[in-house]
Amino acid sequence: MSATSTQDKPIATSISEPDCISPSKNGHKFTISSRSEIPNARRIVVKVGSAVLTRDDDFGLALGRVASLVEQVANLQNGGREVILVSSGAVALGKQLLAPKRDLSVKHSPKRYHGLNGNKIQVDPRTAAAVGQLDLMYTYKSMFAQYGVQIAQVLLTQQNFADASARKLFFETISELLALNVLPIVNTNDAVEAFQIYNELEGGITVNDNDSLAALVSNEFQADLMILISNVDGVLTGPPGTFGSRLLHTYCPDTIQEGVKFGEKSAVGCGGMQSKVSAAIWALNNGTAVIICNGSKQGTLNGIMTGKRIGTLFTAHVNGTRSSEAIAELAKEGGRRLANLDGATRSEIIKRIGELLITRKTDIMTGNNRDLENAKEKLGSAEYDRLKLTDAKITSLAAGLEQMARDSVDILGRTVKRTLLANGLELQQVKVPIGLLMVIFEARPDCLPQIAALSIASGNGLVLKGGKEAVHTNNALMSIVSEALLTQGVQNAIQMVVSREDANEIIGLGMVDLIIPRGSSALVKSVTAQAQGVPVLGHAEGICHIYVDTDANLDKALHTVKDAKCSYPAACNAVETILIHKELLSKGNFLTRLSDLLMSNNVEIYVGPNLHKEMPSKFPVAKTLKTEYSRLACTIEVVSDVSEAISHINSFGSSHTEAIITENEEAANEFLKRVDSACVFHNASTRFADGYRFGLGAEVGISTGRIHARGPVGVEGLLTTKWILHGQGDAASDFGPGGKSYKHVQLPLDPQIPI
Repeated sequence: MSATSTQDKPIATSISEPDCISPSKNGHKFTISSRSEIPNARRIVVKVGSAVLTRDDDFGLALGRVASLVEQVANLQNGGREVILVSSGAVALGKQLLAPKRDLSVKHSPKRYHGLNGNKIQVDPRTAAAVGQLDLMYTYKSMFAQYGVQIAQVLLTQQNFADASARKLFFETISELLALNVLPIVNTNDAVEAFQIYNELEGGITVNDNDSLAALVSNEFQADLMILISNVDGVLTGPPGTFGSRLLHTYCPDTIQEGVKFGEKSAVGCGGMQSKVSAAIWALNNGTAVIICNGSKQGTLNGIMTGKRIGTLFTAHVNGTRSSEAIAELAKEGGRRLANLDGATRSEIIKRIGELLITRKTDIMTGNNRDLENAKEKLGSAEYDRLKLTDAKITSLAAGLEQMARDSVDILGRTVKRTLLANGLELQQVKVPIGLLMVIFEARPDCLPQIAALSIASGNGLVLKGGKEAVHTNNALMSIVSEALLTQGVQNAIQMVVSREDANEIIGLGMVDLIIPRGSSALVKSVTAQAQGVPVLGHAEGICHIYVDTDANLDKALHTVKDAKCSYPAACNAVETILIHKELLSKGNFLTRLSDLLMSNNVEIYVGPNLHKEMPSKFPVAKTLKTEYSRLACTIEVVSDVSEAISHINSFGSSHTEAIITENEEAANEFLKRVDSACVFHNASTRFADGYRFGLGAEVGISTGRIHARGPVGVEGLLTTKWILHGQGDAASDFGPGGKSYKHVQLPLDPQIPI
């Protein structure tokens, strides 16, 4: 194979064509930094490898895979994007096509086609390329024609990159093809010249495959995205099939782990994963985002272009950003450091956050006003209300953190059980952090300082993912949290990611111990589906009820209902369905008073089927009795007694919060005992279901699950336990017949109290 001298001057990274590319820092229309931006890519270079194009049994092209890729590339082209296809496969296909002729020639001319050791000499790659290129392009032409796509073949040699005038001609040719909406299919002219370039990829690596060619083409035409299609899922931490090898969904060259190991190169192509990574890094450094993916799977390109987490996305280390894995590792280790601080120090950090909320109130409100302005036409009234911060909200947040700072000094490391197993053998059960938490929340930025404070109090590492609609508010609040953590040197304990892609990747790493979603039912269901076996704590809906019993004080009932529905209708603990005893339809004019109260507070009223049957009215019938309105709207339904109210709630509720209004203690006790919800109240508004109001200081969320924590989850819900055993050289085999005996004596929690 021919090669350029190592004394040749390295090839320039780009040429100047001011009329072709929009001017910017690196000539790109925009720079892709996350998968969510990929759908906006306009100029795309797609490189497909030989292992994807050819069959494993050496009988030509894998027509099914080729047809699938052609359809997807055609969709990109017909969708208004500019696509350049860099295609391998000519040499591999030519070798397959010439194999019968080679065998026949060996039979008739053994001296010519056998070496001195009797080994068969393979068909020369240049000869194979000359034959294979024809069949490859014929296949492409036929398949693309079905989608109305005109193709053009562009074969390149060393001169097209080494010589400025030849390079300019190449640029002009491709540019005009793109302008004419013709798909250029680029390959090296292997029939006449082995393509080998010396270029500065990772410090002067030699490049002689189509991966590097795709990188050069991407740079030459300043592509937004380069997709390297292989027969593996992406960059793995080890060779495919090896124990512990896993896919890296994100590859950040400046922070990637040193433990990544590459396997052997492809059996049919010139490159391997290491060459792809080298080419990808070089393209990335020159401003083109890169994805390495598996083209053997259906819909790979379509999925990538919609932002799905397919393959490995190469991202730059810009402005201090880190890879998802680095973020998770920092938070996990930072959490351990946080847990090793004494309780008073952790409380000081929380107290400092509360103080900064007050002193930085102007900065917070400025950020929030920007978010509110951007969200004005995008969010519903409930989401908009959650997004909005007020002076009173911030003051209340600070007060809650002050209370938490006072109450959580001694919560971590607390002994909850002591048992004397035998003389000199004492067992303790102590409170410890869960580990690494991930909290995903939507348009509710006031969650951020609460959740941060709870993680600090409990000694847990934390990764936060806020909603994009609150980005400016979240950034202002996160800067306060980081500043408070910095005072004790544990600033890494709490990290924030900006994209769902980052959050999903961290979940997939297996490093998160508990996920807590705070937001809509859709968010909770989505997070649960992505959890991949990680426990999820939260509630999907807040369908809360108030039952007004026949023995209720009706003034109390109206006062309670008004608070539960009108004080903050967007809250998950706002009442959504009001159940009234059947006798109240004719007692105390209650239904009229209730509807007048609600309407005077701009509440939309819907009625249940039973009430509509008993007393048809002007109000519309609710489409379902299982609705979380999250706004000034509610359903009124009638029930015959407390048992029917309980049955209704257990059937249509979401196990969040329910209340009974009655002066009948027997009815109240039956309700409190039989209603199957996390919070059940007597003569009190459902709005009391809150961590601050419960005296928890703050809450990380409300859980309607039945394992671990339930109801408002404060710092206690973020702790688990571990067992500590103190012995004196004891062995388990010392116990049994003829040996020592267990005592299992429960000891006072305070070691100072005598047994």
